[in-house]
Amino acid sequence: MKLHLQLVVTTVLAALLGAGWFWFVGIDDAANSREKPRRSSAATRVLIEPLEFVPDRVVVRTVGTGDALKSAAIHPSVAGEVIEVRFRAEQRVRKGAVLVRLDDEHQRLAVRLIQVALRKAQREATRFKRLASSGHASQAKLEAAQAALESASVRLALARADLDDRTVVAPFDGVIGLTEINIGDRVTDDTMIATLDDRSVILVDFTVPEYLAGRMRVGDPVTVSPSTTPDRKITGAIHATGSRIDPKSRSLRVRARIPNDDDAMRPGTSYQVELAFIGKSYPRVREVAVLWSRDGAYLWRANGGASEKVFVKLVRRDRGRILVDGPLRTGDLIVVEGVQGLRAGQPLDPAPFDADDATRPGAGPASNGTKGPS
Repeated sequence: MKLHLQLVVTTVLAALLGAGWFWFVGIDDAANSREKPRRSSAATRVLIEPLEFVPDRVVVRTVGTGDALKSAAIHPSVAGEVIEVRFRAEQRVRKGAVLVRLDDEHQRLAVRLIQVALRKAQREATRFKRLASSGHASQAKLEAAQAALESASVRLALARADLDDRTVVAPFDGVIGLTEINIGDRVTDDTMIATLDDRSVILVDFTVPEYLAGRMRVGDPVTVSPSTTPDRKITGAIHATGSRIDPKSRSLRVRARIPNDDDAMRPGTSYQVELAFIGKSYPRVREVAVLWSRDGAYLWRANGGASEKVFVKLVRRDRGRILVDGPLRTGDLIVVEGVQGLRAGQPLDPAPFDADDATRPGAGPASNGTKGPS
C-alpha cells in the first residue's frame, strides 16, 4: 500500500512540474515576440563623417648625379712648349681669358713675313690697275696681280690662326680645376690642360620608371637633397627628358636644373631626388570605414536616415586614410563607427564623428573587425 501511494505522489509532482515548465516557456516566448519587433524597428547609433575629394598626390623618390651647366676638358690645339701658365686651381675666369701660352716665336715670324708679302702684292695690284686703265698693261696681268693679293691675304689669315693656336683661352665663364701643367712642359693636342666648369646651375640626371614617362613635363618642380648636406632641400625644375625608354632598365632618363647661386654644390655630387605628381581627385575615407566581402571592398553611406552599401575600388593608402573610387559625391555621409552588423536599408541614428572627442562612449581606435589588403 505504501509503494502504491509513493507512485501516485511522484506522478502528481511530475505533472505539476511539467505544467509549470510549459507555463514559463510560454511567457518567455511571448516576451521575446514582443521585444523583437521593438529591436528591429529601433535606429542604430552610428558615427558619420562628410566625404571629401582630394587630388591623388604620388611622391617618387630616386637618386641622381649632378653635373655642371657647362663643362669642358681643355686641350691645346697644337703641340708645343709651355712658356706661361696664367691660372690657378679654383680660379674664376671669364670667357676668352688666356690660360696657357705656348712658344710662338716661329709663328710670329711667319706672320711678319706674310705681312711683307701682302704689302708687296697690294702695291703690285694697285700699279697694274692704274696701268690697265690707261691701256699700258693687259687685263691678264691685272688679274694675276689681284690673285696674288688675295693669296697673300689668305696666307696671312692662316698664319694668324696658327699663332692664335699657341694661346689656350677659356671657352666660357667658369671655375678652373687642378692642373699638372708647368712652364717648360711639352704638350700635344692630347694633353689636358685643366677642366673648366660653369657651376652657376647644376644639372641633375636621374631615371624614373617607365609607367611615369607620360607624366613627366618640362618645367615641373623637383626637390633635391645633396648627399653632402642631406638636410638641405633645394627646389628646381625638370629641364629635359629622354626621347626613348631604355629597353634594359625600362626607365626614362630625366634631367633637372638646380640653381647653385652660393656655389655650394659641385659637379659629380649625388642627390636624393623627389618628385610629386598631382593626378585625378578621389574620395578619401578613414581606413576603419572600409569593409570587405567576397564581392570586394565597400562602405556604408547614410542616405535618408538608412544605411546604403556602396562598393568601391581602393586606389592607394594616404597617411591613415584610403583613396577610393566609386559612385560617391562630395558631402556624402560615410559611416565611420558602428559599421558592425549593419544591413542595407537599416534605420540609422547618425551623429557626427569627432576624432578628438576622447570622452564619448567607445572612444579610442576604432576597428571594423575585418582585414583588407595592405
